[in-house]
Amino acid sequence: MKYDIDTHSIEIEKALKIVQQIFDEYQNMCFTKRSSEFFCLELNGEAGELANLEKKSWKGKSVQNELFSDEAADVLIALMNYSNVKGVDLGQAVKEKLLSIEKKRSMLLENGELY
Repeated sequence: MKYDIDTHSIEIEKALKIVQQIFDEYQNMCFTKRSSEFFCLELNGEAGELANLEKKSWKGKSVQNELFSDEAADVLIALMNYSNVKGVDLGQAVKEKLLSIEKKRSMLLENGELY
C-alpha cells in the first residue's frame, strides 16, 4: 500500500505555517528579542532534558508521562523560536524532507529493504 505523502505533506506544510506564525506573534509580543544562537542553545538544552528523562526510563526508573509531555513541548517551542529568528520556514522544510524521505523509502522498498 502506498502512503499519500504528497497530499499529507502539503497539509503538514499548511498547518506548520499557521503554528509557526502564531508562535512568532506570541514571542514578539510577550518576550525579549533573542538571537538565533540563544534559541539554538535553548533547543539543545531542552532536547537534553528530554533525553535525560528517556535515559532514566530506559534504566528502569519510573518517569511520569507528564514530564515527557512537558519537555517535548519545551523542545517544540524552542524549535519554533529558533526557526522564526533564523527565518526557517518549517512547513516548507518539513514538506521537502518528508518527500525526500519517502522517495528514498520507496526506492529501498523496491529492493526489498526497509528504511
